[in-house]
Amino acid sequence: MNHTREVEVVVIGAGQAGLAAAHHLRRTGFEPERDFVVLDHSPGPGGAWQFRWPSLTYGKVHGMHALPGMELTGADPARPSAEVIGEYFAAYEETFDLRVRRPVDVRAVREGTGGRLLVETSDGAWSTRALINATGTWDRPFWPRYPGQETFRGRQLHTARYAGPEEFAGQRVVVVGGGASGTQHLLELAPYAAATTWVTRRPPVFREGPFDENASRAAVALVEERVRRGLPPKSVVSVTGLPLNDAIRAGLESGVLDRLPMFDRITEEGVEWADGRRVAADVILWATGFRPVIDHLAPRRLREAGGGIRVEGTRAVADPRVHLVGYGPSASTIGANRAGRAAVRDIRRLLAEQEPVAA
Repeated sequence: MNHTREVEVVVIGAGQAGLAAAHHLRRTGFEPERDFVVLDHSPGPGGAWQFRWPSLTYGKVHGMHALPGMELTGADPARPSAEVIGEYFAAYEETFDLRVRRPVDVRAVREGTGGRLLVETSDGAWSTRALINATGTWDRPFWPRYPGQETFRGRQLHTARYAGPEEFAGQRVVVVGGGASGTQHLLELAPYAAATTWVTRRPPVFREGPFDENASRAAVALVEERVRRGLPPKSVVSVTGLPLNDAIRAGLESGVLDRLPMFDRITEEGVEWADGRRVAADVILWATGFRPVIDHLAPRRLREAGGGIRVEGTRAVADPRVHLVGYGPSASTIGANRAGRAAVRDIRRLLAEQEPVAA
């Protein structure tokens, strides 16, 4: 399409944060396709969940909070989370008539005319008065670089391409990363692999007891402070620690979760430390997290010197028309819901202020 279409708000991304924002737009009187549009580059509903490995069943998911206005009930904990949540998101889009456009790739967000933003996509351009960016992190896996990495004769893959433990049967696997994915991979792999080795940059922190509301607020506040200073956000789990559940306890007792410090180099046959210690490996599995997908916002020059986008609430400080939900402190299912509501509230105020005053 060659012509530019006009709406009040463009929502980029139809994961938890994007759908929550779209719901609040709809609830407060915005009509889909007339007043706002939701653009999603994925092939179907489900956000990043649709790409999760089959062995990550719904019963293993930590803290999946329902989208606003519609509970997820009766889900079989033994079913893959990709199926359960994909079906739930699809039903949600239909129930609230959100009319998500997919697959649509957003290529750039630029300054438009008349104080509007121009959103350039694979489906043509959109002119909008405000933007809700809910693109998450799944499409930008983080791969650390280590000396000798290109010489390794085995296989290297990231969590984003992990399909389940069976493919590692009889292999020696080094798992890199101290987050929830790393520990889940190790616990799944151990019965299949010939050997597993766990390496992390810092000693893992295991958290006992319930993670109550006060602890949650404190954790979110730490992440929020980084975003407010324009630093790249850390995940909420990086400051909460790992829950010490029965599976983790069993892994610690069996030695599967015995952790080694980060290696210094990668060799043809495996990994090596400066003190001469070596571990042979057939596979290196990088459970090293993801980074925010925000390259399409580059023309707006929102990044600070520290490398992140400085955000107050959900609003980009450098451009109040741009809101980031599911970014930094709102990069959790409950945080995304709250951020979607907050972004819509701010945008309604912004649009009201921009309305011309009648003579």
